Amino acid sequence: MLRVGLTGGLGSGKSTVAAMLREIGAEVIEADALGRAMMAPGEAVYEEIVRRFGPGVAGAGGQLNRARLAELAFKEGRLQDLNAIVHPAVIAAQRAWMEEIFARDPGAVAVVESALIFEAARDARGRGETESVVADWRRRFDRIVLVTAPNEVKIARYAAKIAPSGAAREAAAADARLRLAHQMPDAEKAAQADYVLDNSGDLEALQVQVEALWPRLKAESSYRMHPMSLE
Repeated sequence: MLRVGLTGGLGSGKSTVAAMLREIGAEVIEADALGRAMMAPGEAVYEEIVRRFGPGVAGAGGQLNRARLAELAFKEGRLQDLNAIVHPAVIAAQRAWMEEIFARDPGAVAVVESALIFEAARDARGRGETESVVADWRRRFDRIVLVTAPNEVKIARYAAKIAPSGAAREAAAADARLRLAHQMPDAEKAAQADYVLDNSGDLEALQVQVEALWPRLKAESSYRMHPMSLE
């Protein structure tokens, strides 16, 4: 079995790679989807966010006002506060998911798609959590796959996805730049990653890289059939 962290900055194309790996045969889970589920009304993470950030982050229907929360996090300097609530819960859910996968298939390749693997560890260490599982991604993953692209390509992809045209697209591009400013540069991540996929080209070029990577991951999983701790 093999625990793989799939990461990359906003707009890098990691979700596309995740879909390709799932199609080939990997087990894949998205950190963003876990986070959204935990931020729903009634969940412990939701309750803690409202307690820490105030009732103003909850809309009239009870759902979190994600735009207001993002403004507080990115523009008012409270990203660390938000991450300290969300990241530990999401990582615990990832661990439980992996345990379930490996109990069913000891030879599985379990892939966690997450934009902030390295940043979560950096921020946890910044909070003094040097011994926590959040602070050391090596305790969570056997291999890291990084998807890269030039920042301007990332920004263009993100903006096109959020707002196809007009003033809203410019606002989306500005938002992308702000978010990327809080993420580590690809060069720093690449120095720590095991595999790097270049997504500056077209989908066909990316598919070729993914198909070349998959046999390596499967081969590595075969060496790890014995039980191993997920802590």
